[in-house]
Amino acid sequence: MAREFECKREVVLPGSPEDAWAAVATAAGQNAWLFTNEIDPDGPATKVWDPPHHLALRHEQGDWFNALDFQIEARDATTTTFRYAHSGIFVDNWEAQYDAVSQHTDFYLHTLSQYLEYFNGRPATYIGGGPGGLQGPASTAQADGFVRLKHALGVPAGAKVGDTVTLTPAGLSPFEAVVDYDVANFLGVRSKEGLYRFFGRNAFGGPVGMSIHLFEPELDVEQITTDWQGWLNSIT
Repeated sequence: MAREFECKREVVLPGSPEDAWAAVATAAGQNAWLFTNEIDPDGPATKVWDPPHHLALRHEQGDWFNALDFQIEARDATTTTFRYAHSGIFVDNWEAQYDAVSQHTDFYLHTLSQYLEYFNGRPATYIGGGPGGLQGPASTAQADGFVRLKHALGVPAGAKVGDTVTLTPAGLSPFEAVVDYDVANFLGVRSKEGLYRFFGRNAFGGPVGMSIHLFEPELDVEQITTDWQGWLNSIT
């Protein structure tokens, strides 16, 4: 049965309201922390366009809708208060879907903060295709799928947020990164090149996945995507 939901957050972001606005209200900005998403200020889905303070989007189809609301306010000279609300309709498995949306929201907003703190203003390349990112094989939907992903990535046992680790994904070059996010179903690591995001969607009935936000010029997106998809496919 269809039922409405609302997920709201208030966080403090580094940088100015203009920095936050550029990150959430432009496709180039969203590539840096979310996924590729075109935003048309004059489009029918844009309900409020008040830079750099308020953006509201709403997509509708019959009784279904999906709405996002971003409110941005200067907190002091170096930080911004960011109020986020996501509402819409879930048709089935309301509790499971809300849990997934809630946990993804926390991870995405953390990634936004990481971008603004460490890569603000640098052009971003999103590796992941669509909103779902790169997907692992169906076998990773099992209960231990995310544990297997972290093992295949080479995350050291006992690693915690703030630790610098050397990751060793098979078929790719080892690289050094800082663990910036680590909860039951999500892992984020930050290298000098970008932000690597890993999703334990097996907790919500799907395969594990990942996406990358890279901040270097002249990247071979097709090859990078192929290499990381190959690694995901190798998780056993």
